[in-house]
Amino acid sequence: MAQAAADIERNPEATAAYEDASGIPPSEFVEKGAVEDVFGDEAGHEIRYKTLTYPFVAAFMIAEIVSNGMLTLPNAMAVVGIVPSLVLTILLGVFALYTALLLVDFKLKHPEVHNMGDAGYILFGPVGREILSGGTIIFGIFAVGSEVLSGQQALSVLSSNGLCATGLLAIFSTAAFLLSLPRTLGSLNWLGLFSAAFITVCGLLAMIAAGANPVPNRTIVATVPTTFYQAFLAITGPVFAYAGHFMFFILISEMQNPEDARKVCVYTRVNTSLTFPLQAAWILQSFSTVFYAVLSLVIYVYVGSTVASPALFSLPPVWSKITFAIGMVNFLISAALYAHASAKLVFFRFFRHTPHVYSHTALGWTIWVALCFAANALAFILATAVPIFSYLTSITASLFASWYTYGIAGFFWLHDTYYLKGGVRALKRNWVGTTVASSTVLAGSFMCVAGTYVSIKLIVDAYRDGLVGRPFTC
Repeated sequence: MAQAAADIERNPEATAAYEDASGIPPSEFVEKGAVEDVFGDEAGHEIRYKTLTYPFVAAFMIAEIVSNGMLTLPNAMAVVGIVPSLVLTILLGVFALYTALLLVDFKLKHPEVHNMGDAGYILFGPVGREILSGGTIIFGIFAVGSEVLSGQQALSVLSSNGLCATGLLAIFSTAAFLLSLPRTLGSLNWLGLFSAAFITVCGLLAMIAAGANPVPNRTIVATVPTTFYQAFLAITGPVFAYAGHFMFFILISEMQNPEDARKVCVYTRVNTSLTFPLQAAWILQSFSTVFYAVLSLVIYVYVGSTVASPALFSLPPVWSKITFAIGMVNFLISAALYAHASAKLVFFRFFRHTPHVYSHTALGWTIWVALCFAANALAFILATAVPIFSYLTSITASLFASWYTYGIAGFFWLHDTYYLKGGVRALKRNWVGTTVASSTVLAGSFMCVAGTYVSIKLIVDAYRDGLVGRPFTC
């Protein structure tokens, strides 16, 4: 094994002898920096992926995370009260920043990682790759469905419910499919910037509308006595409002030489340098945490305990139409981004290191279009044909987002500390980091189990109370 590692260091082409079909070398070699990044040298390639700069990566992160999160948080505050909701929103935002930095650091140490499946292979071998890849695809498709449902709600509000909901879903899904077709994220970078800007404006207008039209005799409380079930049901709002980390590897992989873009950033402690991806993570989590906290507080204070989910339904009709019209831009672009990421994971699984990735081949484009269509079509079918789709979305978020956003980051730190810094001695020496990373894994486990329990109970209660509708209804 040591000889193999030495061969790789002398001759990078030797990695081919030790790779499996996925193109990911064993971690013993990867950690020595012996392999190049996902796309390698793109000189002469017809399709170039590494074109993103960190402002656009930050915009993509804001666009896909802040999207649906802001619509549900005011309602969560109504369930548990102002103080618990604000504390959770801020603490979970800080926690999500910590896990984002661990994720980005893992990516920079393992440049060949393109998605969660690749990371799963390094951590847990082939089984880990299959589980994390499958989870990413499932969660991504459900995220597409969630976004197109939000788009359908926006179109219903704008048309005053004048058109069939299924038809509106079909229109929105078709638009999302067309936007997901560009092969590189660089082709969508300005759309990501527009998406982040539009969802920010949507939130600002929602706060202005709520403040200009306060609900008379509204109820506002600091804390609300509640059961564990009701409390955790509300907690799932802020927990999964930050659920976008599963796309970070894909986004960072398409940045312009992130390893060569190191510079010191004022946000870090002395002698710690950040790359552009880390700056993007700081921008994302700082913005989303402050935005979530302020927006949920303002809307709840002026609307009170009757605030709906999505919160835009609690605004006066004219303001509801205006904010939905603006937010719809973000819903559409976020749906396309999720579909694009899901399709790209599968595409690279089969065609990594082949000309179909870098050139305009007939087979490559045929498969790519088919994958994008499949991702959007599956999301449309699930959103229209499954009456309990929103509940299933909560289950997928509990099963996968709890790990992608929180728990798995602890494994990243433990793995790299063990293999790169001296094994068990390194873990003992840095006992604070080991404790925090282990606690991160436990926190992800708790969110997964508790969130799944709450989501399943929601389905049972919905069927018992007759709240489950019919498929393909207007």
